[in-house]
Amino acid sequence: MELDKILEKRRSIRKYAKGDKVTPELVKDLVTAALEAPSWKNTETARYHVVLSPEKIEALRGKAFGTWNQQCTENVQALVVSTFVKDIAGYQKDGTPDNELENGWGIYDAGLQNSVFLLKAAEAGIDTLVMGIRDASAIRELLEIPENEVILSVIALGERAETPDRPHRKNPDQILKFH
Repeated sequence: MELDKILEKRRSIRKYAKGDKVTPELVKDLVTAALEAPSWKNTETARYHVVLSPEKIEALRGKAFGTWNQQCTENVQALVVSTFVKDIAGYQKDGTPDNELENGWGIYDAGLQNSVFLLKAAEAGIDTLVMGIRDASAIRELLEIPENEVILSVIALGERAETPDRPHRKNPDQILKFH
């Protein structure tokens, strides 16, 4: 599938159908593609914690999500917690920051990887929802995520039960400035 078609097709899905397309092999393919994204000094600090077990998915939904995200993730086949290892991207080997963004580079790099992850999922016919409203402490405890990783988002994976309309997008002239 061409990139333009993937971009047109991909949506944030908030209603999932029951299904079984998400497998460990598929998730590994998505992460493999994500690793092709650029990162600060090629540090590749993004990490993915994948929950495939229905029981663990329900535990995560119940303890780490509010009512809205619980509703939006009914029937998901996987939940992927996106993190990055702090104090590496954007830092010198002696620990001094390269510039004022400091750990912002870890967030930036993980965002680049997540974007590739989402597009690769769409190419594979898997739908996604990126959720930033979550309880990081509950996620860390449930999944035993180390303290040196910053929890960014949770990505739901599954098959859409409905296709939402394409949201309005700004016109390039609204955001583009040539100097």
